[in-house]
Amino acid sequence: MKRLFFRLLPAVALLFAGMAAAPPRPVKVPDAKLSGPFVHDNLTVYLIHGDEKVAKNAGTKFLTLAEALEQKKFAIYETQQVNDLQMENLSGDHEVILLSGDIIKGGQQDRVVAFDRIVPPKSGKISLNVFCVEHTAARWGKPLKAEEKTFTASPGALATNRLRLACRSAQSQGGVWKEVAAAQATLSKQAGANVKDARSDSSLALSLDAKKVAEGAEIYLKKLLPAVDEKSDVVGYVFAVNDKVVAADMFSSPALFRKVWPRLLKANAIEAFAEKNKDKKFTAPDAKAFQAFLRDAAGAQGKTSDVGKDVQQVTREGLGTVYFESKAKAGDEKSLRMNVLAK
Repeated sequence: MKRLFFRLLPAVALLFAGMAAAPPRPVKVPDAKLSGPFVHDNLTVYLIHGDEKVAKNAGTKFLTLAEALEQKKFAIYETQQVNDLQMENLSGDHEVILLSGDIIKGGQQDRVVAFDRIVPPKSGKISLNVFCVEHTAARWGKPLKAEEKTFTASPGALATNRLRLACRSAQSQGGVWKEVAAAQATLSKQAGANVKDARSDSSLALSLDAKKVAEGAEIYLKKLLPAVDEKSDVVGYVFAVNDKVVAADMFSSPALFRKVWPRLLKANAIEAFAEKNKDKKFTAPDAKAFQAFLRDAAGAQGKTSDVGKDVQQVTREGLGTVYFESKAKAGDEKSLRMNVLAK
């Protein structure tokens, strides 16, 4: 397995709380290691490694959104406002981390989390920005039934780059609905069967869980999930579908990455399944293409915005990519996540 080095994207030097966003100033960051490629069919993955100090740092006590909902340590409340819900961390000693792209199921319409968030223990009710990924009027606007007052699970993540861009870059509800419909159409064509569910034919979550979609994704997962085995310092990855580099994710610690790796890879596997062309040969991008992708937005002007009391987001736009860095406001403002999306 060959290894190479690349310069990580710039971090943010100064953030000004309570002021208009000032252009973030790049600072020097240490080299990181990238290993791979790990390939199955039309999906190519490189892993991103942190240094030994990062690898030894397990971080604070935290739960992912899916874990917290399953353990009933976190609640999300329906407000009957399409893009604004209420959330509450019920845990007394764990932070809960939500990632942009996390799908939440329940309420009167399924939603997706708009921004990365860190919710402290015993948070009380606070606002959660979301987009709807179930464009239906069947339940919407009617008096809330008991089972519609909260959201019960986070079954997965957005599974196409166009959906990620509509959610995170364009921040467009109309764009998200359009891309949900496009994803359903593409998946139905690839599966050779309608992936819309009779219970709610506009539900993205139900379509991603359709039998033939799940079976198609499982083949990729069996091959690629073990890529991180016996590697204690992995903090992220970058992937390509067919011959195009699509996205990268880097996290604050190996512990966080390991928790979200299966979930994110499943979304990538669904994307690769949807985009697979049996009649077309492709060449997996080489390391230089991944390197260029990660550096594309490095020199771009950044802008900072508040996305909640807990997190600020830095956005940089390059020629071919959009880069997002989520930084915790508390403490020393360390990066929670760096996410790069192909335009």
